[in-house]
Amino acid sequence: MVYTIAMQFTDLNLISPLLQAIKEAGYTQPSPIQKEAIPPVLAGRDLLGCAQTGTGKTAAFALPILQRLHQNPAPAGKKRPIRALVLTPTRELALQIGESFEAYARHLALRSAVIFGGVGQGPQVAQLQRGVDILVATPGRLNDLIGQGYVKLDALTVFVLDEADRMLDMGFVQDVKKVIKILPKIRQTLLFSATMPDEIVKLADSLLHQPAKVFVTPPATTVEKIEQCLYKVDKANKRHLLASLLRGGGVDSALVFTRTKHGADRVVRELKREGIEALAIHGNKSQNARQSALGRFKDGRVQVLIATDIAARGLDISELSHVFNYDLPNIPETYVHRIGRTGRAGRGGAAVSFCCVEELPYLADIEKLIGFRIPEEKKHPWPMQVLEVPEKPVQGGQKPPKPPKGKASIAKMAADKAVDLVISSKNKNKQEQRKAKAPADAPRDAEPRPRPEKEAAKNAPAAPARGKSKNAPPKADNPYDNRGGGRAIITKRPVWALEASAQPVQGENDMSRNNRRRRGKGHGAQNNPQPESAPQPKGQARRPAAAAKNAPIPKNERGVFDFSEEELAEDQSLRLISPTSGENKYASFEDYLKDH
Repeated sequence: MVYTIAMQFTDLNLISPLLQAIKEAGYTQPSPIQKEAIPPVLAGRDLLGCAQTGTGKTAAFALPILQRLHQNPAPAGKKRPIRALVLTPTRELALQIGESFEAYARHLALRSAVIFGGVGQGPQVAQLQRGVDILVATPGRLNDLIGQGYVKLDALTVFVLDEADRMLDMGFVQDVKKVIKILPKIRQTLLFSATMPDEIVKLADSLLHQPAKVFVTPPATTVEKIEQCLYKVDKANKRHLLASLLRGGGVDSALVFTRTKHGADRVVRELKREGIEALAIHGNKSQNARQSALGRFKDGRVQVLIATDIAARGLDISELSHVFNYDLPNIPETYVHRIGRTGRAGRGGAAVSFCCVEELPYLADIEKLIGFRIPEEKKHPWPMQVLEVPEKPVQGGQKPPKPPKGKASIAKMAADKAVDLVISSKNKNKQEQRKAKAPADAPRDAEPRPRPEKEAAKNAPAAPARGKSKNAPPKADNPYDNRGGGRAIITKRPVWALEASAQPVQGENDMSRNNRRRRGKGHGAQNNPQPESAPQPKGQARRPAAAAKNAPIPKNERGVFDFSEEELAEDQSLRLISPTSGENKYASFEDYLKDH
């Protein structure tokens, strides 16, 4: 009989302070990724490690990094330089890695710090200025503090990319490249992740120098102790099914994943209506709110936690009984990360997934990745009723969706084209029939057809000129015409200035006199007389007392001034002139009226 002895942490050549910290943390045997990764990292080699979520990747790089830094202390007498850098994609994962470093280094004289965005940088900067050996950071805040001069990486010896596939594949590529550019060329680089697609492996190979590759399990394999289950349900009934399963018993703690942030908040509101308390964590929540919700969930004060995929990476929740995929992820590898929140450290767990008709392609990709069909639970009150994806209306300015590829679609396109040809041929025949009915000898009209609306527009009176009254009479060609039954007078000054009361004032010209009379009561001498003794404003001529009001110049029934011969003779400003020359043409009005 052959007996196999399980490997212990003492077999990995770890120093006694680390072994004591591991024992105090409750670990006795290393996980597969720890057995394979710790020896090459202690030897100083680059490493590409791939293992399932929850199998102890953090300890696989934290323990050897702490031992190497302890055995190679920084020069004394200066501020501690940053000698190890760990980049993570999320704030929660950064905090958990920081907690692991503190737990394992409790018996070592090494300092660590965690920096991330979403909070004020003041406390983080103060901690960096005191000096740290190990820095755990998210890419955004790290690049920000590097730009401000608070982070120096000249003395770096170890660089770690945790969750490397997400860091390099989901929008962090440029941030990671910015950091790599300023790192020392001679360094140790470690990459760890739960999934490792082929294109990510190629990119990682370009960053690593002769790395040791550790693939403990095939990529994207799920934990065997997790019990998986599938419910096919319509999108509108997912909330009812979730509430029913949470009330059904056996769910000690549940982590529910949604695809969007607004979806997470909506599920919280729907569960609240059902009498179930739940909290949400996602990117729109502040860091303090996220930490508070996560803390209440870990302590057992809240049974249900709703999260987006940003929280799927690195959440270390002990004894999590259930994971619910309220929305199936559109990336198959994300499914592995989600259900990996339960069944950690060899414990059992359950993963429940909801699938509507729109998510059936996502389900097929997930089952292809994990290599088997997820068992379906068909006996539930809300079975799937909608079996076809509803077509979305095409709005103006948008292109219609492309038809699916395949033989069926090609045949359909050919049939549609044949129908279009038949319709166009019918229209062509109708046009030919209309031409045949028309007489062939009918000549075309030489003149264009009359257009009454255009003729009416031409004959319509012109609009009044800008600035003139609409009721003004039309301008006559002859200036001597009889307007409204009155006498046509050509005058050198306005007619309203010819009132008998408009007496000239000493030192006043014609323009100022006319303006005075036009103002009326406010400044007119006739309606606002001033006594001779009244003080006059400085700088103005003294005006004589206004004369008695005379009778106004008579007007005819249409309001036109009617001047007599005597009035015309007395006032030299009124004269009858020729339209072409400035000479008098008529000696009197009688002569003028003979021709008009």
